[in-house]
Amino acid sequence: MSINRVVISGNLTRDPELKATGSGMSVLKMRMAVNDRRKNAQTGEWEDAPNYVDVTMFGSRAESVSRFLSKGSKLAVEGKLRWSEWETDGQKRSKLEVVADDIEFMSSRDGGSGGYSAPTSAPAASGTDDPGEEIPF
Repeated sequence: MSINRVVISGNLTRDPELKATGSGMSVLKMRMAVNDRRKNAQTGEWEDAPNYVDVTMFGSRAESVSRFLSKGSKLAVEGKLRWSEWETDGQKRSKLEVVADDIEFMSSRDGGSGGYSAPTSAPAASGTDDPGEEIPF
């Protein structure tokens, strides 16, 4: 048995990019900075060290969620890891990314801490998205 679940929280490093596949499915691409605590060997002090994580969300919910996200937005993301490999100019490349099933907004678009009208959680994305289904923002 294998378990492929991940939960991360952090801030968007840039505005998310919303694109569509050839078949018209929405694809939302984001990059998050997720801090880790590490002890500095020279000073002995604990420091925050960022890890940069690519996050992708699919379907109609990705389109709806994208309207509420911008650089600096604080999010919690639950999903699964996906590894991709490709070749560019004869060199093999690969990456590990999170495919988001659920996104929770932890701050408002203007950087405040709550007090905005959008709900704090977007329903999980699934392969059976109803194109007519809208998130009630």
